[in-house]
Amino acid sequence: MDSINIVWFRRNLRISDNQCLYRALRATKKIVCLFIFDTSILSKLQPGPERRVSFIYDAVERLKREFRAMGSELLVYHGNPAVIWQRIVAEYAIDTVFYDVDYEKYSVQRDAEIELLFDSAGIRTGVVHDHVIFHPETVNKDDGSPYSVFTPYSRKWMQRFVERPPSEFDSETGLAGSLLPMQAMPMPSFESLGFEYCEYATAESAIRLEIFDNYHQLRDRPDVDGTSRLSAALRFGILSPRKLVMLASQRSPAFLNELIWRDFYQMILFHFPHVEQGPFKPAYASIEWINNEFHFERWCRGETGYPLVDAAMHQLNETGWMHNRCRMITASFLCKHLLTDWRWGEAYFASKLTDFETASNNGGWQWAAGSGCDAVPYFRIFNPELQRKKFDPIGNYVKQWNVKTHTTPLVEHEFARRRCLETYKKALYGSQ
Repeated sequence: MDSINIVWFRRNLRISDNQCLYRALRATKKIVCLFIFDTSILSKLQPGPERRVSFIYDAVERLKREFRAMGSELLVYHGNPAVIWQRIVAEYAIDTVFYDVDYEKYSVQRDAEIELLFDSAGIRTGVVHDHVIFHPETVNKDDGSPYSVFTPYSRKWMQRFVERPPSEFDSETGLAGSLLPMQAMPMPSFESLGFEYCEYATAESAIRLEIFDNYHQLRDRPDVDGTSRLSAALRFGILSPRKLVMLASQRSPAFLNELIWRDFYQMILFHFPHVEQGPFKPAYASIEWINNEFHFERWCRGETGYPLVDAAMHQLNETGWMHNRCRMITASFLCKHLLTDWRWGEAYFASKLTDFETASNNGGWQWAAGSGCDAVPYFRIFNPELQRKKFDPIGNYVKQWNVKTHTTPLVEHEFARRRCLETYKKALYGSQ
């Protein structure tokens, strides 16, 4: 039996501009494509309605239909990847497995285990970094060390971008003829994954060009439709990051800057993996959080008494998405007004956001808490009411999410501000 190449789809759920497919095409062997619903990841989620899994399931189904239209199939498995790969290695004569690397701790450990299996079977791996524009080790300081401050990183990123702009990979020409002909095979039912199907609010994968024109003016306004809503499509690779970056570079410097932030946080996770467990800045491990569970539950339900904070939490709970300005405000409120450990909020967002992605979620929460790289200074504390007046001036956003504005605030702003400053100063500078 002739050997084949396998493309393992993970966070690049598309056929166009797919570097894994492109590399496999150039290797001139028949190609088999597969996706695995990883039980090690799914088991950490709460049973019941699950927006993120629903989003992924729909994306995999679309991909499956595309491969069937080309006379082949996307093999879809549900289980432990290491066990599944043992079966696949026994079933096929495999030359190379191509996949997009992930920088999260679990993914790194999983891949290391499976790569040992590949090595023992004489199977090569074609590892690509397809979810970022530049490999994390290629945008470094002149001495080769990684950046920890965004501005100089962004300058070096732009320098490289100008010198060598990314080009899309032609992963479609000749693909149909390179796929191993296969009969249609059933996909695991959604119920077998252990969840209830749930509608999600971040279904867009089409780029609305008009968004770029006013993005710099409207991106901070949750009361208007001024953002792309592409975060989930980008996170799971339904949309090519290269395509989006090239469009942004031509039409919106402000949008491009946000995409550079995305690469920046991926780079931080790659070089400083300890951020998944604790603060980037060690001194912030000494903060004496109050961690009032009643206050945390009220924050989760959107019952803090601050209309903009509560509207944002209602939006998150009801749709699985939250405007980025509101993510900053709600995170700051939890950490600094309520003195609740940022990791509590990080975990809650991870459980609710359809577009959840570890690097950006962690980076955003540590930014708000002041503990991250290039974070907001500890003494910068958002006033939720001033933020509401500035970014929801007419009150349309608050009204849309039916916030009960008569709820008594959990904490008075000036009191919370003073308490936060005293707590942070004690942790960072001692009693002096």
